[in-house]
Amino acid sequence: MWNLCFCFSDCQNSVYSSASTVKQKIVIKVQFSSEKRKTEAFKTAAGFKGVSSVSIEADKDQVVAIGVGIDSVCLAKLLRKKLSYAQIVSVEEVKPEEKKPKVETIPIQWTSSCAQYPVCDVFYW
Repeated sequence: MWNLCFCFSDCQNSVYSSASTVKQKIVIKVQFSSEKRKTEAFKTAAGFKGVSSVSIEADKDQVVAIGVGIDSVCLAKLLRKKLSYAQIVSVEEVKPEEKKPKVETIPIQWTSSCAQYPVCDVFYW
C-alpha cells in the first residue's frame, strides 16, 4: 500500500520501486500567471512516470494527476523546479466505480386485438 521512491537529484531518473498498484489522485497547487505556465505544468505532469491522466483547474490554480504508482513528492519537486512554486494539496486513492448489474429485459410480443385482413388492390370500374 506504500510507495517507495528514492529521489536523488533528479526525480525523473530516480530509482523507483512501487509496492502498490493503487490508483491515486494527486492535487498540486501551482501558480498560473500565463498560458505558457499552464502548458508547462501540463507537459511536466503528463510526462511523469505513472501518470495516466492530467487535468488543469485554472480557476483554483491546481494540477490534478491520476495514475498508478505516482510519487507525489517527486512530482511536486519537478513542478517546483519548472514553475518555482508547487504545494501538495491532497493525495487520495481513486476507488473504482461500482458497476451495476445489467437487468436483462425480455421483449414482450403483443398480438393485435383486431383481425388483419389481406391487402387487396382496389379496382374502380
